[in-house]
Amino acid sequence: MEDKFITPLQPFKSMMDVSGISGLRTVNGRENVVASDEVKGQEGVEAFKSIFEEAIDNVRSTEDTLTRRQYQLATGQIEDPHTVGIAGSEAQLAVDMLVAMRTKALEAYNEIMRISL
Repeated sequence: MEDKFITPLQPFKSMMDVSGISGLRTVNGRENVVASDEVKGQEGVEAFKSIFEEAIDNVRSTEDTLTRRQYQLATGQIEDPHTVGIAGSEAQLAVDMLVAMRTKALEAYNEIMRISL
């Protein structure tokens, strides 16, 4: 059984690599990630851009997989129809994560704009 039809979820490696996470710290009763190195300037822009590009690519690939599985199900080419539901769940999760990232980025931007100099 070389061909596995269910692929395990892979963590977002780039987020951990970019921020240089060193541990957790409790502030006001909430755990916050502590970064050991700050990312500044153009390096920060590239890091931010790459995280969003990776999330967008993830949405595209999961949507393509879902479309392919749906086509295979409709044409009778698929032997295990439950993979269509799994592909649908993966696609929905990818979209939800991208939307959550966008929302957090907008909230951070609005917070920065409220800071008076």
